[in-house]
Amino acid sequence: MHPYLSAALGGMLIGLASWLLLAGLGRVAGISGITCSALREHGWHAYWRLAFLLGLILGGALFAQWLPSPELPARAPLLIVAAGLLVGFGSVRGSGCTSGHGVCGLGRRSLRSLVAVLTFMASAFVTVFLTGGLQ
Repeated sequence: MHPYLSAALGGMLIGLASWLLLAGLGRVAGISGITCSALREHGWHAYWRLAFLLGLILGGALFAQWLPSPELPARAPLLIVAAGLLVGFGSVRGSGCTSGHGVCGLGRRSLRSLVAVLTFMASAFVTVFLTGGLQ
């Protein structure tokens, strides 16, 4: 599959998933908020969040088995864990994550989300420049 086509299809699936959650439950697909609330709440409020997170994890694992996945360098798992912890910390400090602000917030024309996304992107550019990516 051509890289542009796979990127476009991936973006469309993310957009569809966020729209389904908004249209079906009236909820924004901010992964950090869904995760934090799933750990704090009980009953229906936790169940739909746990179902969403389980679908996210199982869907990724399932497609990784069916479709070719790129090989990561040996040091990548440590970098991924460190990056995940930093993103989690930043999500709490920034009152939202890339999915909440970037996918949902920009779609709702939120100025706060625009500022957050510009900050995310600037930080990502600087990080890649300083580290050379995962190579």
